Amino acid sequence: MDRYICIHGHFYQPPRENPWLEAVETQASAYPYHDWNARIAAECYAANGAARILDGAGKIADITNNYAHISFNVGPTLLTWMAENDPETYQMILEADQQSQERFGGHGSALAQVYNHLIMPLANRRDKVTQVRWGIRDFVARFGRQPEGMWLAETAVDIETLEVLAEHGITFTILAPNQARQVRPLGGEVWTDVTNSQIDPTRAYRQLLPSGRSIDLFFYDGPISRAIAFERLLSSGETFAQRLAGAFDDGREWSQLVHIATDGETYGHHFRHGEMGLAYALRYIEDQHIAHLTNYGQYLEKVPPTMEVQILEDTSWSCAHGVERWRSDCGCNSGGYPQWNQQWRAPLRAALDWLRDAVNPLFETQAATLFADPWAARDEYIEVILNRGEAHVRAILARLAGRDLSEGEVSHALRLLELQRNALLMFTSCGWFFDELSGIETVQVIEYAGRVAQLASELGEPELEATFLERLADARSNIATPGNGRAIYEAWIRPAMVSLRKVTAHYAMSDLFEQYAEQDSIYCYNVTRQDHRMLSAGRARLVLGTATVRSRITHESGHFIFTALHFDNHNLTGGVRDMGAEDGYEELAGELTAAFDRADLAETVRLLDKLFERGLYTVNLLFRDEQIKILDIISRDEREEAESLNTQIYDRNVALLRFLAGLGLAVPDTLRFAAETALKARLRRAIGAPELNADEVRQLIHEAESGKIQLDTAEMAYQMQLRLESLMEAAHAAPTDLDGLRRATTAAELTQTLPVEIDTWRAQNLAFDMARHHLAEQRERAGQHDPTAEQWLACFIPLAQSLWLRV
Repeated sequence: MDRYICIHGHFYQPPRENPWLEAVETQASAYPYHDWNARIAAECYAANGAARILDGAGKIADITNNYAHISFNVGPTLLTWMAENDPETYQMILEADQQSQERFGGHGSALAQVYNHLIMPLANRRDKVTQVRWGIRDFVARFGRQPEGMWLAETAVDIETLEVLAEHGITFTILAPNQARQVRPLGGEVWTDVTNSQIDPTRAYRQLLPSGRSIDLFFYDGPISRAIAFERLLSSGETFAQRLAGAFDDGREWSQLVHIATDGETYGHHFRHGEMGLAYALRYIEDQHIAHLTNYGQYLEKVPPTMEVQILEDTSWSCAHGVERWRSDCGCNSGGYPQWNQQWRAPLRAALDWLRDAVNPLFETQAATLFADPWAARDEYIEVILNRGEAHVRAILARLAGRDLSEGEVSHALRLLELQRNALLMFTSCGWFFDELSGIETVQVIEYAGRVAQLASELGEPELEATFLERLADARSNIATPGNGRAIYEAWIRPAMVSLRKVTAHYAMSDLFEQYAEQDSIYCYNVTRQDHRMLSAGRARLVLGTATVRSRITHESGHFIFTALHFDNHNLTGGVRDMGAEDGYEELAGELTAAFDRADLAETVRLLDKLFERGLYTVNLLFRDEQIKILDIISRDEREEAESLNTQIYDRNVALLRFLAGLGLAVPDTLRFAAETALKARLRRAIGAPELNADEVRQLIHEAESGKIQLDTAEMAYQMQLRLESLMEAAHAAPTDLDGLRRATTAAELTQTLPVEIDTWRAQNLAFDMARHHLAEQRERAGQHDPTAEQWLACFIPLAQSLWLRV
């Protein structure tokens, strides 16, 4: 009998987008990356697309795409982020599915996933259907084929969920061994109890369904999966492979499948370089002929199920109590704060269930004026989510309505459908998984609820929010501040809400520092200027004008007068008012201009307060990324002046600092701060200089070590990584340019001498690709005494060696 091995990775991150901006904002805890998606993408998703296999000397012998050799699913919301923010990794994943079809008899390794990772047994049937339909359509749009299998969030399952999967053509899913109740031969009569994870995981099983349909189920090997997650099995690829091989049993009379399932983030994020352990294990299994690597689709074709199974309903892979982790204080948590409770879970779910049920009649009633079947329209809305091009959106809505919709009807329809999208997103499982109500994942689902409440108010049900907040107050935090769900909503969610007016205010204030075009965009909003005036008086600046702001999501639009005044440091204020047919814009502009031209800032501010009667906005209003950017611009002069002064202090006292360091005496705080500031600034300039001066960088680091001065190693490493990557990109784009190759070699050699570890992953990929395409040719030409080829090798070989490539 043949032996097969399949490794499944569930790659997923909770959606982190601001529901009003459709973008992930800066997350300081992910430093030096912009946000956690970006950080985990670098550590795991990209790493698995180009995983290293090392030789005995620790050199890179090969680079391989792990996704092409395993079974995997990537959450649709994560793929949406990746397509926009990390297209290179996104393409690696799509290409891997194509390669796996060639490798595994036409069966692609990618599985679909229920759309936004909600717990299916806790959803109503209508939401289950939408989750599956959206998950399938998203998959088809990206991978270009129908999915054979679908991953269930947390593997949470009930019979109704399996019915929905089977109804939509899904042939299999993957469950944990504790989710099986009993088994028998297909067509047999006697059941065998397999509760408490007693099921044999080395074969496929068939679940017969009440409808007459069926679905095939795989129950992964629990002990090996846990060993990967909790026993550091990935520290040795060979040990990992041998552990998989040890799961085969000669006493079994069928072609066995040893298969495991874990979070994909295990391979590189949870365990650093875990993707290398995986890559080595996969290569070792094939080289040693331990078993055939396969995926679930190919195995089902080769070894159809001969056993029937009945599942344990309302169970999952990550909660010993079934699915209670997502609706009660069952005792499952992250373990970081044992004194905390999770009693907030039940009232949070109850509040969100109530909000969903409260907005559904509103949706049904209003959508029925536009669509013959409102819920079918919701299921089809995935076509709009995947492509928000205006012509495409109008065509989809016209098809659903059976007629062309007016501009107002289009906006109305989109707001109704966005109401439903956010009502689904607010049940994303991560909101209940962790320990505390005020954690970022839980706040995220409350943000989606806030968007639902806002849309409901715009659509004529403003009172829903108040009732929702009363219910949300029953969810109590473990922390005195914020205290409860209502307080979180009032303190964090309501201020984050965005309106067209707020977008205009952001535009006005950032316009003082940006150079916007007449037609430009801010996140998911388009801004078209009709009038624009910029005035200066010393360091003070005033901008005013008129603009139309339009949402690309809901197609709502508004016409506004805007102004903003910056008169010192962070003192920034702006105003917005609706622009009517007879609003006296020229008169308003004249008054403000006259006061500002007199440099009468007090009168200018008074006029702003008078003319924009609904209140002024300050820098606090700016969206987070822009806020950081503008405050950086505002403080630049002061920072440069501070750097200059500290550099002077350092230069005057450098000998003293070294003397004190030599005696082992403490450096006075003021001198230490001056030295850190000066050396940090000089290092930043040296690394970023048009011509990288490696000797200067080394000298600055030597100065710091001599004076026992602490440097910001994280920033230094990140700056050096970006510089090396830019030089390698240039060398890769023009591989015969010897000057570009020399510059890249200088940078690569420098990384080996710095007192910090530099992330050279992307640079290694580029160098490996250069070696694959050019090294043999250049060696052949050098063997014929071609001086240019000899020079190329003289540069490239040190480059490859500095990047730990085996050449």
